[in-house]
Amino acid sequence: MSSKQQIGDSELIINPDGSIYHLHLKPGQVAETIFTVGDPGRVEEVSKHFDRIEHKVSYREFLTHTGYMNNKRFTVISTGIGPDNIDIAINELDALFNIDFATRTIKDTLTPLNIIRLGTSGCVNEEVDLDQVIISEAGIGMDGVLNYYDLQNEPWEAEYLEAFTNYMKPHFSQIQPYIAGSSDVLLKRFEKSYKKVTSITANGFYGAQGRTLRAKNEITDYVDILNKFRHKNFRISNFEMETATIYGFGKMLGHHCLSINVIVAHRIQKKFSSDYKSAVKKMIADVMEELAS
Repeated sequence: MSSKQQIGDSELIINPDGSIYHLHLKPGQVAETIFTVGDPGRVEEVSKHFDRIEHKVSYREFLTHTGYMNNKRFTVISTGIGPDNIDIAINELDALFNIDFATRTIKDTLTPLNIIRLGTSGCVNEEVDLDQVIISEAGIGMDGVLNYYDLQNEPWEAEYLEAFTNYMKPHFSQIQPYIAGSSDVLLKRFEKSYKKVTSITANGFYGAQGRTLRAKNEITDYVDILNKFRHKNFRISNFEMETATIYGFGKMLGHHCLSINVIVAHRIQKKFSSDYKSAVKKMIADVMEELAS
């Protein structure tokens, strides 16, 4: 019997068929380069570029296709919307590679993954246009998911977070933001093609992103407040709902993560893209061509 500490049945839940609890995936069914999308319908937009598909697994909002493009193996998985789903998806994807399901122990040799989010977003920065593709060099989480974890920041991240937190205190005194940067390796690979930005990861689509329908918001000018924030060469450019959480898990677990998004809503101009699906398709094709080359 292994002398390593075993992970209990209630902590790592394995289905009777040997798959992990939520994703219903088994070890070996996932590639080391993974595309995450929110919408299950977008999975096929990615996998249609594969030369062949070897696995298709679907459970709840988690739809997974694994296959090959130019003899390189990729996985695309839908996570659903929001940071709470990222908590499930990234932990379980990591477990498929780095925990031995037979012994329920962490492996001696760990596998770093490439995790690339292909998403949509709304901008709060007049320097960013509708249908423009952006890459997040940092994500600031307003959701609280990573406050349950021991996320250690680099000095530049800690300085940036302190400046942002102090700036937001008069407006959101009860919220404790967190911050995480992207993978330098992946950022450098794509920064020649796309604008680098800082993203706000929200835990909702309406009030959490400053939208008002009938329920009254605590802050009525949230978008304008974010647009005015500056720290050195940083400013906030967009809202979305997954980036900071993905980046935080990447840092803690040793994975390379990058979030690439199409701007579909311009919150300052109050405009929505008339043909965002075409922009998303082009982003997917361009990113996959780069990684498969």
